[in-house]
Order: sequence, then C-alpha cells, then structure tokens
Amino acid sequence: MSDTDRYTVLLYSDDAAVRDRIRLAIGTRPAADLEVEFIDASTWEDCRNLLDEYEIDLMVLDGEATPAGGLGIARQTKDEYADPPPTCVVIARAADRWLAAFAQVDHTLLAPLDPVTTGQTVAGMLRAHRDGAVPLGTLGTID
Repeated sequence: MSDTDRYTVLLYSDDAAVRDRIRLAIGTRPAADLEVEFIDASTWEDCRNLLDEYEIDLMVLDGEATPAGGLGIARQTKDEYADPPPTCVVIARAADRWLAAFAQVDHTLLAPLDPVTTGQTVAGMLRAHRDGAVPLGTLGTID
C-alpha cells in the first residue's frame, strides 16, 4: 500500500480561469499524504454527469458562477443524491456563509483564495471523508 491516498476532486465554475485559480490554490498535493486528481465542470449538467460517472471525493464549487451558482448546485446535489460527496464553496463575501449553511455546504473558502488555508481545508475534508465523516444534509448509511 502506498503512503499517499489519491482522491478525485470535482471543480465547478463557468469560468475556466476561476477553475484554474482554485486548482492552483489546492495543488495536486494539498498534504504530504494526499494526492488529488481534478475533473472540471462548467455547467450543472456537467456536474451531474461527472457525479454519475465517477467516484467524486470532494466538490469545490464557485459560489459566483452563473447561471447555476455553487451554492445552488451544492444544495441540489444534497437533495438529489443519496450519498453526495462533501462540498466546499468558494464565496466572495463572508456574509454569504449563512446561505452556505442553508445550502448544507460542508465548508466555505473566501475569495481570493489563500493557498495555505485552501490546502489545509481540502486536506482536512478529504481525510474526514476517508475516515467516514458523513457530509452535511445526508443521513449516511447504516451498516
């Protein structure tokens, strides 16, 4: 077994430059024991298709994307999928954290992204997911 855990992170934004900034802030190695592979989505339909086709370990969503914002996609994912991945939404205003709570977002990051905070947040979320943490808004499974 490798000393590095590999995870798939879905990046969503209608703007490729925003996805690139998020990708750079996270990096392919947000921690020494974690390796990340990114898949990109530019629409809600892309997100839905990727969620159906791949095992997604974390969704990082752009809260300012249009026409479907990251907060709306986070909430819709929680409503439509029995076992959705944890979600992190990049928001422009700290005041939007109440909307993120309503959308059952697991974590928020404030733009512009700080690479240290972003990496630590993503690493913590991936480790929690690996260790069986149940994302907000889901009931999880009973063994």
